[in-house]
Amino acid sequence: MSVLSDLRTVAVHRDFRKLFAVRLVSQCGDGMFQAGLATLFFFQPERMATAGDVAVAFAVLLLPFTAVAPFAGPLLDRWRRRQVLLLGNAVRVPLTLTLAVLMATVGITPAVYVLALLTLGVNRFLLAALSAGLPHVVPRPQLLMANTITPTLGAVSAVVGAGLGVLLSRVTPEGAVRDGIVLAVAAVFFAGASALALRLGRDQLGPERRSLSLWRDVAATAADLVDGARWLVRRRTPALGLGVMGVHRFLYGVNFIALILMSRNLLSDPADADAGMATFALLAGVSFAGNGLAIVLTPIAHERMRPATWVAVCLGVGVVSQALLAVSHAYGVVVVSAVLLGLSVQGAKIAVDTIVQRDTDDDYRGRAFSLYDMLYNAAFVGAAALAAVVLPDAGWSAAVFAALAVTYGATSVTYLRANTAAESRLGTPTD
Repeated sequence: MSVLSDLRTVAVHRDFRKLFAVRLVSQCGDGMFQAGLATLFFFQPERMATAGDVAVAFAVLLLPFTAVAPFAGPLLDRWRRRQVLLLGNAVRVPLTLTLAVLMATVGITPAVYVLALLTLGVNRFLLAALSAGLPHVVPRPQLLMANTITPTLGAVSAVVGAGLGVLLSRVTPEGAVRDGIVLAVAAVFFAGASALALRLGRDQLGPERRSLSLWRDVAATAADLVDGARWLVRRRTPALGLGVMGVHRFLYGVNFIALILMSRNLLSDPADADAGMATFALLAGVSFAGNGLAIVLTPIAHERMRPATWVAVCLGVGVVSQALLAVSHAYGVVVVSAVLLGLSVQGAKIAVDTIVQRDTDDDYRGRAFSLYDMLYNAAFVGAAALAAVVLPDAGWSAAVFAALAVTYGATSVTYLRANTAAESRLGTPTD
């Protein structure tokens, strides 16, 4: 089953095309925005060259959303999701432009961190809204196919945006103005995504319930959060899916930070920040090839096994990717490992997205995906903290990568057993 044939199948639905367009344009802007931040935070000659510095940067950017993210889900279950896409992208325009001006004029200040924090937080909210709205624009039998295509091709768009950001930075004058220009162009993409959301009906993406007043929403959110978490635990299979992806994200986070450090300090001259950035961009692109493999292999795997079994297989691929790095940090080995981990992460995510959407009632779906994002953020912050302690500044440690491989294997076996028991108890469909 090819990507193009899958895309043609789901693209016959007019409303799917409209929602998909919002995702592509929005995530292209995300990639450009993140490319600007990556250059600023990780690949300046005078900063972010140690494991501790990289960990602090990720903690500053992600830790607050671990607390904020749970409140997005209950609001997605109350507010029109189309309005979230419209207004969320619109809000990112002035935030990004202000950030661009600050970066071009005064450089890194606490205000830059706050604005980056807010902009990235809105992004997580938008991604949750896109996922929660997908079942409203495709038939249930095509949900796996849509889940295979939309997040991964959204990631393609983000990579394209990042590439455009890097290219734009290479043709603009050096200095703070360079990153400011990249962010200003990203703001144009955010404005375009907001305009595209207008093509969808106000109530088209759900939910059925109308919003209460703002203060009542805020008060109700806390109770809804607890209620949603309890429902997911009772339902078991969605909770297990969220849990296994939290572990996966944690392990991936340690690897990701190691990859930044290896690109900056081991595989390139530590004094040449541009070379480090180029090496990391190349390895990130190679890892994306693994995401592409997941697009192709996941539908094929779905014809032969349950989504939960495919998750376990993908975790097994993660074992191989980390075992290779435990043996050697040669460039070719790093490349192969990056491809395998890209397949592992994206393949598992597609399957878990399907499990969560399939097994979660619509009234709880927004909360489920918001909790999903919260676990992603918390796991990455935890990974950053661990990486700061266990990784050398060069990024490579045979013992660390061996431990990651063992943990991937244990997680695969534990998850498959627990999910099989849950499906047997609840009579969850296996297709």
